[in-house]
Amino acid sequence: MLSTRIWMGAILAALAAGVLLLDQLLSPWHPFLFGFLILLALGGCYELLNLLPAPRRPPAWLCYPAVVALIVANWPAHLWEQQHDAWPWVAGTFAAVVLSAFLAEMATFHEPGESVSRIALTIWIAAYLGLVPSFCAQLRWLQDGALALALAIFVPKGCDIGAYFTGRLLGRHAMTPILSPKKTWEGFAGGMVTAVLVTVGLSRFGTKLYESYWMAIGFGLTVGLAGVLGDLAESLIKRDCQRKDAAQTLPGFGGILDVVDAVVFAAPVVYCWLSV
Repeated sequence: MLSTRIWMGAILAALAAGVLLLDQLLSPWHPFLFGFLILLALGGCYELLNLLPAPRRPPAWLCYPAVVALIVANWPAHLWEQQHDAWPWVAGTFAAVVLSAFLAEMATFHEPGESVSRIALTIWIAAYLGLVPSFCAQLRWLQDGALALALAIFVPKGCDIGAYFTGRLLGRHAMTPILSPKKTWEGFAGGMVTAVLVTVGLSRFGTKLYESYWMAIGFGLTVGLAGVLGDLAESLIKRDCQRKDAAQTLPGFGGILDVVDAVVFAAPVVYCWLSV
């Protein structure tokens, strides 16, 4: 299992680095990031829909277009408008998704019982896989956008790796025995240290984090913590659906959701640090 995680993790890291470097040559279109986010959103949506029980499962024909539309909404303002503010596009698209979820249930309503659950789950899937990942897209258009996106990817994943190996070597005290029994406080501490080290290392290449070690340390701790919470949030979903992994798409890791959970939660925190 460990060897599988190592070679699969190396492949994923190489793909992420490739997206960052290749898109640098194609600014402001960033087609590789666009395609990457679309594939992740669709793959994650597929896994989530399969995790949910059939009676509460929202319609796939609405969920897939919803997450794709929210990702697409990040691009027009940067390509065709002078203001370069994509958030009105994203907010308007999300509002349309909310209204569409109600309209879909109104059009297909047959009997009471699960309509409210399906509406809520449609909105949640759109927010989790379309709205929150929009922060990853918006990071790309910040100053030093490639580095900002690299921080959003490699700091939480570095935290995850540090926690994994520290937990295997030193873990004694369970951190969340119900949600994620293998996580330990020792692993958590090792993950936080790794997140700070990755931040300090990457910040040497630019961004305002270079101005102060204390700023880099604060960034690493908060982004690392966000990544841990994202991991636990995905564990909550799996436990509630009584599944060990979201899927078996990626050997050694499980599903797409098992890989991107930390990054999804970390991206908004990175955006708040670097956009102000």
